[in-house]
Amino acid sequence: MSKSKFARILALMLAFSLFAIGCGGGDDDSGSSASSSSESSSESSASEASEEAPAEEAEEEAPAEEEAEEEAEEAPIVETQEESTLEPVFGGTLRWGLEAEVDGINPTASALSAPGLTMMNAVFDTLAAFDVDGNWTAHLAESFTASEDCKIWTVKLRDGVNFHDGTPLNAEAVSVNFLSQFNDPLVGLAVKPYYASADEALTLVDDLTLTFNLLDANCNFPSALTGQLGAIGSPTWLAAALEDPTLDQQPVGTGPFVFESRTEDSVTTFARNESYWGGDVYLDAIEFYPVTDGAVRTQLLLEGELDALATTDVESIARLAEEDSVTQVFDDTGDESFLMLNSAKAPFDDIRARQAITHATPRDNYNTLINLDVTRKADQMFTPESPYFNADIVQLSDKPELAGPLVDAYCQDNPDNCSGGKIDIEYQYSGPSVVGERVADLLVQGWSDFFNVDVQVLPQDQHIQEAAFGLYNSIGWRQFGAVNPGDDRVWLLCRAISGISLNWPRYCDEDRDAIILQADAAKTVEEKTPLYQELSQMINEEYLYVFYNHTLWTISMAEGVENLCGVSTAEGVKMRCQINGRTFFQSTFFTE
Repeated sequence: MSKSKFARILALMLAFSLFAIGCGGGDDDSGSSASSSSESSSESSASEASEEAPAEEAEEEAPAEEEAEEEAEEAPIVETQEESTLEPVFGGTLRWGLEAEVDGINPTASALSAPGLTMMNAVFDTLAAFDVDGNWTAHLAESFTASEDCKIWTVKLRDGVNFHDGTPLNAEAVSVNFLSQFNDPLVGLAVKPYYASADEALTLVDDLTLTFNLLDANCNFPSALTGQLGAIGSPTWLAAALEDPTLDQQPVGTGPFVFESRTEDSVTTFARNESYWGGDVYLDAIEFYPVTDGAVRTQLLLEGELDALATTDVESIARLAEEDSVTQVFDDTGDESFLMLNSAKAPFDDIRARQAITHATPRDNYNTLINLDVTRKADQMFTPESPYFNADIVQLSDKPELAGPLVDAYCQDNPDNCSGGKIDIEYQYSGPSVVGERVADLLVQGWSDFFNVDVQVLPQDQHIQEAAFGLYNSIGWRQFGAVNPGDDRVWLLCRAISGISLNWPRYCDEDRDAIILQADAAKTVEEKTPLYQELSQMINEEYLYVFYNHTLWTISMAEGVENLCGVSTAEGVKMRCQINGRTFFQSTFFTE
């Protein structure tokens, strides 16, 4: 597809349905770099979008196309499917395409990236959720109450909720989940740093009430319980899974769908929970299909083999935009796409090597050739509309003239890490993926004057494990963009570094930690803003991440899939439709 053609499609989408709004991470915190919602859906016509202009009209259209391209680069791309006005219909199986398979669906033991979190939302409920404005709200929990210093949070659970196996939801069940996560060698990395010890972390008050006793003040703590750490599984199932890890593939939660069957790398099926505590569930079942190649996943949707999918593949997004029968839900204000560098391993334990690869990275070509100049470039983890955005930060990519002297100096001091005057490195990405191959080829070509690059491709679960163990050199990654920026601290704090680490670059800066913890303790946007802006400046100066772009996610649905974005809490608070490609399913139905 030509650049101008996509610009016309994007202009139509923007004209019909997109708007900018900042979203926060808690009750008093509006304005983080997260997705928000619109009340209208895209109605762009494929015939209008693809129609070629007569020759005499070309000059008149050109300024509009340039304006559309400029707007696409600067404006956030955010849209939510309009809540359906149709009467819900029971029945049907939703076939959903995932970008990868996962190693399990146990929130206390599995590495849940976007595909795993998507399946998690079908079978589990989280204690908290985000509303459409980015504020945390109670979900499986009935309420959250903070102490004055934001270190003790009292959680009241809903009465009368049962897990799929009949086990009751109570404070003891939440405690079992928490301790299972705390003690897991991988998931525990996201939990242990924030509590003095397992014994002191929780206090059971009564059958439905408990307190979380934090090591540090966190005035938006419930936002941390909107994802994997807040997903609550049956304690009966968790005990059995400890004895038989194969049960990690057979999750038992309180959610709108019940596990039915799973064939790894093929299909995972969940059936309707007929007694869901949250109300009616309309679909008979959901089937999740892992298809790692975005183009293939898109083709399956267009051929009627899938009903919906999530993707960040811009060419697929462009192709789907031409189809009248496909509804797309956009979000480019969540996570960032970047190259990540391991600061604990040569050569990137030397800042000169990190600076050199940043300068040599062909980011302009990346965004033009891979992302069709549609995605917005990123220099930091905040989007321009966020109050935390630091306008002074400029990432020095596409500056190969600055890389040469740094490489020469590095190789002079470290000849064993160089060959032919170039630094020896490995680049790893998740695949197999045609787009991933193209990205690797583009990067290797851009780095070729300064680096000898060995490319490694791994399945997503192994890709994550290698990052956690620090068994990488440089790696293609997607991260940050939490609705509450404080939840991204797990990727940055010194205390998150160990044999297995969620501080993937394994970089420790105590001054940076102090800024992060101070921001967690702040209660207002005004207090947090200078702190997050300083944090972004620190990250920029450390050269650990070579930011490419703000990731553009779309959830794409075939004709007849209704009301995906109609989920509300028990109190009627409308929940955010998608976060980085994952969504909820209990409100979805098919038209007759």
